[in-house]
Amino acid sequence: MWSNILPLILFVCLGIVVLVVFEVRARKQQQSNSEQSTGAADLPYTVNSANDLQQSDLSSSDPDEGCCGEHLVCERETLLQTNAKVEYYDDEELDTLSGISAEEYTQEQYQMIREVFDTLQAKDVPGWVRSIQLRNIQLPLDIREEALLIVVERRKA
Repeated sequence: MWSNILPLILFVCLGIVVLVVFEVRARKQQQSNSEQSTGAADLPYTVNSANDLQQSDLSSSDPDEGCCGEHLVCERETLLQTNAKVEYYDDEELDTLSGISAEEYTQEQYQMIREVFDTLQAKDVPGWVRSIQLRNIQLPLDIREEALLIVVERRKA
C-alpha cells in the first residue's frame, strides 16, 4: 500500500516546493518594480503617453561608470543633477534658444538643434539632454523621441 501512496506524497511535496519558489521570485520581482517606480516620481519628465520622454530612460547606462556612493540616489542615474554644471557639446549657439517653446522654433532654429543632435555619439546623448535641460532649452518632439530611442537601445546592449 505504501508503494502506491509514497510517489503521490512526493509529487505533492515537489509541487508545493515549486509553488513556494515561484511565489518568492514573484515577490522579489514585484519589490524590484516598485522600487524602480518610486524613484521615477522625482524626475522632471513623466509618462503621459508612449511617446513622452522619461528622465529615467535617459539615465546614464554606461556600465563602466560607478556611483560615488556619497548620495542617497546616485546622481549619475538621473539627467538633472542638483549640483550639475552645464557641459557644452560644441553647441554654445543653442543658448540663444533658452526660454523659447519648442513649438515656436523657426526652421533655422530647429536645424541648429538637429545639426548638433545628429553629430552626437550615442554615449553622449544623455549628457547632452541633461545639458539642454539645465540651459532651459526645449527639444522638439521628434528629437526628444530619437534621444529616447538611442538611450533605450544603449541600455539593452
